[in-house]
Amino acid sequence: MQLADVPSLRAALLTWYHANKRDLPWRRTEDPYAIWVSEIMLQQTRVAAVIDHFKIFMDRLPTVTALALASEQEVLALWSGLGYYRRARMMHKAAQSLVANHQNALPSTSVDLRKLSGIGAYTSAAIASIAHGEPIAVVDGNVERVICRLAGWEEASGAGATAQDREIGSLANRLLDPAHPGDFNQAMMELGATICLPRNPQCTACPLFTECKTRGEHKTTPRPKMQSRPIGYALVLRKTRSRQATQEVLLEQRPAAQSVMPGLWELPMLNTPEVPEEDLLLAVRHSIMQVNYNVQVRSATAKTVRAHTVEGGERHWISLTQAASLPLTGLARKILKRLELLPAALS
Repeated sequence: MQLADVPSLRAALLTWYHANKRDLPWRRTEDPYAIWVSEIMLQQTRVAAVIDHFKIFMDRLPTVTALALASEQEVLALWSGLGYYRRARMMHKAAQSLVANHQNALPSTSVDLRKLSGIGAYTSAAIASIAHGEPIAVVDGNVERVICRLAGWEEASGAGATAQDREIGSLANRLLDPAHPGDFNQAMMELGATICLPRNPQCTACPLFTECKTRGEHKTTPRPKMQSRPIGYALVLRKTRSRQATQEVLLEQRPAAQSVMPGLWELPMLNTPEVPEEDLLLAVRHSIMQVNYNVQVRSATAKTVRAHTVEGGERHWISLTQAASLPLTGLARKILKRLELLPAALS
């Protein structure tokens, strides 16, 4: 692809970015650790959902050493609600490796960063360019879209997708401003997230409009349709016999063979997802990857829960105050919050 004036394109994009960028907490620092945490959290997760989690996580685990020394349960608890928990486990593992082998510090180059658990091409380029000024392009889904539209490319599929990925990476590196790589990468991602949207892009507000070959939506491969699946859970509460008479909830950890999120706490799963109307406490929708779950929750007692639920998990009675700080699944946390059972300050 031939671009008329790359220096002018860079200048226009950076001018737009500095005038319009969102004020996000990870943009107020050049600390490689904070940038790493934010980039892992932002993978496949909305910015709005990450902001509060990032602040709490950094307050509790402000350094590589603090993360390495934390228990996996504490890390997962801080991650609860973000989903894709494998990200947290791999980041925890990488922090332990850094403490053991790298003097508690992240490497400064993208090549060395990629040697760590959970850090691939995108994350290594983001950390190295933003924190250390390495002139390497970051290519995420937003940047791919901007590049394809600038070049006038339709989205390739099948065997052609790999070749197109290489072309996108090559063009992204040609466009990169070597004097300001961190800001330029963030500007490209910001443009894709706020202006060059998948649907109804705001082309007239785009600083690259005059260079763009598409000026609108480009042809893309249809995404897999979301599947719908019913699922049901039991809510079992009891009051303790202590003077405070606090409430406890029955939670369980299911083994990997029974759960896609082993190690996390969830409500007991019902034998059948359908709940009689007279027993229905709550109905919610919850999406995980390509599945929309239609969730029904019924009330049960300590005596009836076994008859209604699937056996196999390790169950414990846990106070609602303590439950708020456990690594709950996002769905369990959503249910308990909707039923106003979690303390507001901790949920």
